[in-house]
Amino acid sequence: MQPRANNNRPLDRLPPLDLLASFEAAARHLSFTKAAAERFVTQSAMSRQMRALEDEIGAALFTRRHRALALTGEGQRLLAACTVALATLRGAMREIRAPQQREVLALTTTPGFAALWLIPRLPGFTRAHPGIDVRLDATLDNRNLAAEGFDLAVRYGKVGAVPGGLQLFEEEMQPVCSPGLVGELALPLREPADLVHHTLLHLAMDSDAGSGMPAEWEPWLRAWGLADLRPASRLSFTSYAEAIAAAVAGQGVALGRRPLVDALLASGQLVTPFEAHIASARAYQLIVDPAARTRPAVRAFEQWLLAEAAASSTTV
Repeated sequence: MQPRANNNRPLDRLPPLDLLASFEAAARHLSFTKAAAERFVTQSAMSRQMRALEDEIGAALFTRRHRALALTGEGQRLLAACTVALATLRGAMREIRAPQQREVLALTTTPGFAALWLIPRLPGFTRAHPGIDVRLDATLDNRNLAAEGFDLAVRYGKVGAVPGGLQLFEEEMQPVCSPGLVGELALPLREPADLVHHTLLHLAMDSDAGSGMPAEWEPWLRAWGLADLRPASRLSFTSYAEAIAAAVAGQGVALGRRPLVDALLASGQLVTPFEAHIASARAYQLIVDPAARTRPAVRAFEQWLLAEAAASSTTV
């Protein structure tokens, strides 16, 4: 059904801001369900809002397919305008409210980086900058910084694959486990081949299905001539922090990402049973929203993060 045009309305009449904000979320996700979750409404309410906006404008903004959305030409033009306008409005509101409220930094990153590396270090930043609060978003979703109100992001990916990113550090992969597991006499863990007697902890991946070798471990095992190794058992997790927590609890051997696990190694909660590591093809990279970098608090956090990363990378 085509949207109903209303020829009596002025051509430059603006729809309600709430509808435009909902449209921007739906167009960015190309999903009414995800947009509804972000906007704290039901999926059916989001769908009704988009119909109402299309009726208000008199043009179709989405092509609705089976379990998929696509933007029309009009939808693409409106998304470009909304992205700029909403980012400008958010920035203005932040500046207006700043004298009345504490300054807040919004950072998005992966759950593993947040739990294992960033959170243990954050007290150092907050002690040095008592007037700045940090809002941390730990997710695997790739957030749109300007559109979703984030100042910075730390992203994990192939070296050099993040346009405009500042590399924090690369990583090395090395098996880690609890000290008690190394000292177990019945199941020695003195060389890589001994992993055959142990449980490998890893992230759940589609490519793991039907294979005795966890996909996360595959590059390391191949590098050490153990491509055919089949461990005694496997435990898979949906987040890296969970796999490391299981390793600390003595439930098996995890593939440690250094320097993420260095603090646990330094405290003795984890050990490296053998000096067998490989360089990863991935790195942690910092992205700063260009508009946010004009704020002194954001620049202070960026400088602190780069300094902490430089100090951390020297221990790998």
